[in-house]
Amino acid sequence: MKNIKEIIRILKREYPEAKIALKFRNPWQLLVATILSAQCTDVRVNKVTPVLFKKYKAISDFAEAGLKEFEKDIHSTGFYKNKAKGIIGSAKKILNEFNGKVPDTIEELTSLPGVGRKTANVILSSGFGIVVGIVVDTHVIRLSARLGLTENKDPGKIEKDLMKIIPQEDWRVFSHLLILHGRKICVARRPLCSDCAINRFCPSAFVGDGRDRPLR
Repeated sequence: MKNIKEIIRILKREYPEAKIALKFRNPWQLLVATILSAQCTDVRVNKVTPVLFKKYKAISDFAEAGLKEFEKDIHSTGFYKNKAKGIIGSAKKILNEFNGKVPDTIEELTSLPGVGRKTANVILSSGFGIVVGIVVDTHVIRLSARLGLTENKDPGKIEKDLMKIIPQEDWRVFSHLLILHGRKICVARRPLCSDCAINRFCPSAFVGDGRDRPLR
């Protein structure tokens, strides 16, 4: 897409603070927070994790946690049963197979319970400073389609499409830019196209004509 560099430049200007919103102190805390963030707001996760990390200080504490009690600890983040199994399971596998350290490759991270490629990309880029792909969450999926950057719906295929057109030096920030823009302007039900700084590049935008805007 010939306008992608201009789109990124404008979004960087609009969102100079673009970075991960989750609060963490190390890769393990980021892993936990990212698993909890599935189908949950970062604001909610950031309210839960300080209490969680005070109660469970080390990876071994998570590995030894009782499942039912842990489910109660993270209940407010939703889908707590699967999240609890994923976090406790990941803690056990990290202790048993990775010498108690969160692995730093996409292959090893995705071998952990509850960790898919999106979560692995988050951990690598924000936890280790290693960028091997682009984080594809619901905002990135929605905005990539509306901007005509992909015709795919599968996150893995979308990531591959984006990696072909996004300059590699912008892989890390790109998802943060789309997430912020998706929350503020390009919202799911009725995007604020007239307020959008990149509407002239967007094939889905209707500005000032009064018609219903198409949602992709």
